[in-house]
Amino acid sequence: MTPVFILDEMQMAKDVFLSDLNLLFNFYMDLSNLFLLLLCGLPYLRDRLTLNHNRPLAQRLLLSHQVEPLTKDEVKEYVVHHMNLAGAKNPIFMDAAMEALAVSTKGYPRLVNKLAVRALCTVSSARRNRLTPI
Repeated sequence: MTPVFILDEMQMAKDVFLSDLNLLFNFYMDLSNLFLLLLCGLPYLRDRLTLNHNRPLAQRLLLSHQVEPLTKDEVKEYVVHHMNLAGAKNPIFMDAAMEALAVSTKGYPRLVNKLAVRALCTVSSARRNRLTPI
């Protein structure tokens, strides 16, 4: 069994920490893979890894992936899926509200979550069961 360490928000990591990660990889390079390390962060992390002082760490990365924003249809599927998981029996976000959600968040899931929760709180406090854009 290989342990997996997930480090999130790595775009905010100090250069000295990134350098320490590189030293850790150097130390264990001759041994078998004792662990897997996932570095997660905003696109700025990729830019930081291209800097000269971070290049040794970047060269040790085996895989790089960038998550693209969701399309309007994917935003709808995403929200409907989460509403179903939460136990919603009927649609709460009407089509126009779903369109406004997709456009205003540009498809970024974190923003979709944030705005959808705010919208649901607003609907709940108004004692309504449907969400339509104003």
